[in-house]
Amino acid sequence: MGATRKIWTAMDIEANQAKQNNGNSTVDDSIPHSALSVDTALSFPLMVSCVIELCKDLFGKWAKLDDSCFSVETVSGGITNLLLKVSVKEENGDDVYVTVRLYGPNTEYVINRERELQAIKYLSAAGFGAKLLGVFENGMVQSFINARTLTSSDMRKPKLVAEIAKQLRRFHQVEIPGSKEPQLWVDILKFFEKASALQFEDIDKQMIYETILFEEVHKEVTQLKELTGLLNAPVVFAHNDLLSGNLMLNDEHDKLYFIDFEYGSYNYRGFDIGNHFNEYAGYDCDYSLYASSIVSALQFFSCVTMMNS
Repeated sequence: MGATRKIWTAMDIEANQAKQNNGNSTVDDSIPHSALSVDTALSFPLMVSCVIELCKDLFGKWAKLDDSCFSVETVSGGITNLLLKVSVKEENGDDVYVTVRLYGPNTEYVINRERELQAIKYLSAAGFGAKLLGVFENGMVQSFINARTLTSSDMRKPKLVAEIAKQLRRFHQVEIPGSKEPQLWVDILKFFEKASALQFEDIDKQMIYETILFEEVHKEVTQLKELTGLLNAPVVFAHNDLLSGNLMLNDEHDKLYFIDFEYGSYNYRGFDIGNHFNEYAGYDCDYSLYASSIVSALQFFSCVTMMNS
């Protein structure tokens, strides 16, 4: 396959952002920042108060609103994020909705937040995910997406298979500034280094941990890395985590969204496609579902790797 043409370059997006801001601002300058943080260990009522204070600090037009104008509810919670939906009744009577994303504790060990924020700005400008509205000490505020997350069975529906493939192809054409070096092995070796140096206070956990043959794991990783170097695989900006929970669908408007770019990086195109196929098995890892979807998978692969006309 030949190289795909980049449809969104850094210069394109800088120009687009400057146009939206009357030429007076760059991508970075347009994003409000706050030094505040929200402790995810707080009880929910106390967390709500902190979130309201944060929103007032980030967005000046809300600073003088009474706290009763804000409503906060949990959207979802996981290992890496706590998502909160904030509803705001503005002075003119309009209802505005935003999503506050709180980073999970210690997630900086596995997620490069600086890289994530860099990517979000450009991906958002290219039409992917929620728009980045503000950044604070341990999270970000984004526009609210009125849609539902997909299930693993949704991903296998022919119509959605085609749409996911179409959008992933376009996602891979976005150009993010910085190094284009594939991050797969960089990240794996970083995780390996941390994993191989763990210590558990729980004796039973430590005993199980000590059964892991880290030398063998490192040997296999090294061999796979050497093999990858022989393939001359295309490198693109990849999502790297395209599971059902990171795909959202507005059924009314039949619109699909890619979300959560925490693991996004330049990577081998084939990894992104293979990783998505792996998610056909769902959280229960039922790989009979993967095997029964081979025809769809091949069609998906063909669509994603097709050259621009």
